[in-house]
Amino acid sequence: MNEVNRAVILAAGLGTRLKWLTSDRPKAMMSIYGEPAIVHVIRALAGQGIHDIAINVHHHAEKLIDFLGDGSKFSVRLYYSREKALLDSGGGVRKAMDLLPGHGLIAVHNADVMADIDLQTLANHVPFAGGALALVGNPIHHSDGDFGLEAGMVTDHSYPKYTYSGVSVWDAKIFADLCSGDVFSLTQPMRQLMEKNKLHGLLHLGMWFDIGRPRDLMQARLAASFE
Repeated sequence: MNEVNRAVILAAGLGTRLKWLTSDRPKAMMSIYGEPAIVHVIRALAGQGIHDIAINVHHHAEKLIDFLGDGSKFSVRLYYSREKALLDSGGGVRKAMDLLPGHGLIAVHNADVMADIDLQTLANHVPFAGGALALVGNPIHHSDGDFGLEAGMVTDHSYPKYTYSGVSVWDAKIFADLCSGDVFSLTQPMRQLMEKNKLHGLLHLGMWFDIGRPRDLMQARLAASFE
């Protein structure tokens, strides 16, 4: 049985779709139930046995680092991957993973995603030298979706299409041949694995919010609970 005990949180985005709300803070610091969104993500990871967490930072990085500290107040160990220039999602993971101890699987979680996705179940579906994505029903702003599912594997050519949730688990070997500091999207290794039939997909039917837009941020704030 595969298990994951380390993670990368992607928190370097500029938060431009939230406009004035991120003019003086990173998007990951948006308040949800009195705590920054990223704190909910960290608590969710810790609750699933993940205690070594690297966070990529860029926009108002010092505010995020000063608030979170070394992670001890959340019973985790935090490592910060500073990006002078944005490396995109894949490049962010590749650079940040170098800070993590251990080997094997790595969970990747967007800082602006609030969800109750079971990462250990996702980890148990990761093929050797592959990955596993949590997919969700398509939100209003992304009605066409991203990927289909065929016999549990992620594809480009089957319907209906679902949306990538922003939560995934990867065999770290996938990133070994990529250079730290390169700029690339996570869709690059996703599509490479799809061609090899190595990308598993699980449809998540539980709680999920992407707070990257003002409307979605308000919906998340109105929801009953994230814990």
